[in-house]
Amino acid sequence: MPSADLVLTGARVRTLDPERPYADAVAVRDGRIAAVGDHDDVRDWRGPGTEVVDLGGACLVPGLVDGHSHPVWGLDMATGLDLSTVTDLDGLRAALASAERTDGWVVGFGLDHNVFGGRPVDRALIEDVLPGTPAFLRLYDGHSALVTGAALNAAGVTGPRTFAQRSHLAVDADGRLTGHLVEHAAMDLVTAVMPRPSYAERRARLVELLSAMAATGLTGAHVMDLGDPELVGAVAEETVLPLRLRFAPWCMPGADRDDLDELVAAQSLGGRHWRVGGVKFFMDGTVEGGTAWLEHPDCHGQGTEAFWPDPAAYSDAVGFLHRAGVRTATHAIGDAAVRHVLDTVAALGPDARLTHRVEHIESVPDDTIGRFARLGVIASMQPPHTGYTRADRSDEWSLRLGETRAGRAWRLRDLRDAGAFVALGSDWPIAHHDARAVLATARAPRGAASARAGLTGLQALEGCTTHAALAAGEQAVAGRIAVGFRADLTAFALDPVQAPADEVAEAPVRLTVTGGHVVHRDL
Repeated sequence: MPSADLVLTGARVRTLDPERPYADAVAVRDGRIAAVGDHDDVRDWRGPGTEVVDLGGACLVPGLVDGHSHPVWGLDMATGLDLSTVTDLDGLRAALASAERTDGWVVGFGLDHNVFGGRPVDRALIEDVLPGTPAFLRLYDGHSALVTGAALNAAGVTGPRTFAQRSHLAVDADGRLTGHLVEHAAMDLVTAVMPRPSYAERRARLVELLSAMAATGLTGAHVMDLGDPELVGAVAEETVLPLRLRFAPWCMPGADRDDLDELVAAQSLGGRHWRVGGVKFFMDGTVEGGTAWLEHPDCHGQGTEAFWPDPAAYSDAVGFLHRAGVRTATHAIGDAAVRHVLDTVAALGPDARLTHRVEHIESVPDDTIGRFARLGVIASMQPPHTGYTRADRSDEWSLRLGETRAGRAWRLRDLRDAGAFVALGSDWPIAHHDARAVLATARAPRGAASARAGLTGLQALEGCTTHAALAAGEQAVAGRIAVGFRADLTAFALDPVQAPADEVAEAPVRLTVTGGHVVHRDL
């Protein structure tokens, strides 16, 4: 073979390739795996321009992929005051009282529903510490926010609105706007008038974020929104993106034939290490917000409506995109939402196998689990979300669902045991992007899911490699260390399959390689 650009040696290589499960060294040329072999093979791969990296016994695995993330749109979502460590209302009020203003606004993110201790989310709880100040506080789920009256006034919002999708502006018993904005269309009324970072700031933050993600072992992310193609394209031309980004633009209720044609046409967009691939739908919202679509009402009497007011229109849109050769991913948290997506895919016929996926799947009954494998629908799940619940089920998620449905929390292992493909992710900025935490919590789920068996070490690794590749339709070029596959590689100081989950969560990442480019090094 021609001499390699990069040779990694001194490694314990887990290839996830059934033809050769283990190796000692890997050669890379032109962004692809050129050879997989033993230490003795290295001398035959080297040339005058070859970079040789001795991994010193590190464990080399296929590059990790975050199966559900928002690294571009999330730059706006994760702006301002980080409220993720706030645990009660007194702590929230204290944080807001001392918060910095941005163009006169207080902007925060990561606010836990449990902070309110079961009280309705209401601006009256915080406005006295923010007198006259417009404030936008995004709750951790990304599907709702708390805003002050001054923010409503700035947006010209004086009363309830009607939306094409399931969104609303919450009111109290007297018809007063509480400032709780539920779902995207409601939040968009206020975000449209909020201060926005400059292009230069967003560019710098994007590069910083992607580099930080690569430092946890990530080489790619399935981006569940369109992001900002101009920004990403410009950065990709100026430098090597540390992660491959695969974008899935949204299809929202009310989409007509022109909108669907535009989504099909968008599949041609892309550049080095980024592309549009697929379309994202929402079938419901969140349990905590009362907008998850459930087969029976939650304990507040909510959750019986789909995000698409006409669920059949969703099915028609999925069918149109399927016939156009476009893969789909659908946000579905509640049991009714998941069932409707599975019914939709079932109606498409056998050629829909391994083409469509469901995101989140937080609580589903037994009769739903086996359908994922039978229909070939990929389950895309985010184990770190279990950390927003509590083992004693005193959290808002569990209380909303009730004991039976909370007992079905995040059935990762049940799906794998049933033969389903399960891709794993973080949903950053809803949870931290650290890929090691994804691997660890997949094996040891937290909170309401902690009584359930987690994945094995190998299953967790597959969720961020081979199963993630299959979820993107890239199983022939990604997810394994094999000749001809992409040179996306991650080296850990320990074996992420054999080491205990808590050690994996803290494992040093020695090297991250994306497309043959070393994007992180700690040797």
